[in-house]
Amino acid sequence: MSLPDTDPGRKPRRLGLILPFVIAALLIIAWSIGWFWLRSQAERGMDAQVEQMRASGYEISWKQRKVGGYPFRLNVSLTEARIREPSGWGLAAPRLEAQAPVYSLGNWIAAAPEGLTFTRPIGGPVEMKGRLIRASIGDLAGSPPSFSFEGRGLTFAPGAGAQPFALSAAELVELHLRAMPEDQGVVRFRVDQGKARLSGLFARIAGDKPVSMIFEGVMSEASSFRGRDWASAVRAWVDAGGQMSVRQGGITAGEALIGAQSGTLTVGSDGRLRGTLDASLQQAPRALEAMGETGVIPEDAAQAASIVAQARAVGGDLARATLTFQAGQTTLGPVAVGPAPRVY
Repeated sequence: MSLPDTDPGRKPRRLGLILPFVIAALLIIAWSIGWFWLRSQAERGMDAQVEQMRASGYEISWKQRKVGGYPFRLNVSLTEARIREPSGWGLAAPRLEAQAPVYSLGNWIAAAPEGLTFTRPIGGPVEMKGRLIRASIGDLAGSPPSFSFEGRGLTFAPGAGAQPFALSAAELVELHLRAMPEDQGVVRFRVDQGKARLSGLFARIAGDKPVSMIFEGVMSEASSFRGRDWASAVRAWVDAGGQMSVRQGGITAGEALIGAQSGTLTVGSDGRLRGTLDASLQQAPRALEAMGETGVIPEDAAQAASIVAQARAVGGDLARATLTFQAGQTTLGPVAVGPAPRVY
């Protein structure tokens, strides 16, 4: 008895094995084409923005630019990058690196691994180095855009012929800017474990002890803070009725403390701060005495301000008083103690 012949099994279709690889290859090719297109668009957009800023008076240059980051990011690396705005503020870095994910090109993170130099219009250049120097910017359509700066293990060294800078070192420096509803923006600034080049107000009290600073305020009319340079942006903001509502602020140096619990600030036509702050003063008589003896403020003004601080003491070495910035002068209660801080 013989068994019936059976049909031979069908050979597996090769298409089913090859198709996934073909699809993957096509996706890779499409993604690569898209990435290179994005890179070219980013380069063109950067060049167009630079030309627009140069036409407005900015000085911008770099020695070499590299754009990479394939496949999921755009990385921009600049060597010997420099930018200087018309009023004199400037920034330069031996190497500047920035990156953004391809799915969110409006959010960039930048770092200066070899440090950077910022230039003040009057004070001159200051070289800043540290373990970490980075910044991020996003929500470019916001008013203001989101911006953050973080520096850790920083040192500050004024350039040749430049005026001294307030800090010589700091373990942490942070600055954050965020948009809020109703055309407002919040500003936060913090310095931890700073080493300051102090004189007058804190030097004799703080000695070599660390300095800390903190500030938080809400600015109104944030969308009006625009201009070709820093000074014109501040003037446009003031003309629109912009003000800074102080939430908290303070400077601590050794046993000396100046704190601000509330207040409203703006800028006068002379470019100096204008407004009032409700301040708390720790070790105020001693600090004011130091200011008078070192000539930071007239000695009779220091003595009068010290009497005001003692009269307004609320316990121990703590006193409360109003700091007023008006007509280019700073007054503690009724006593003028020096010029108001210059904003531009």
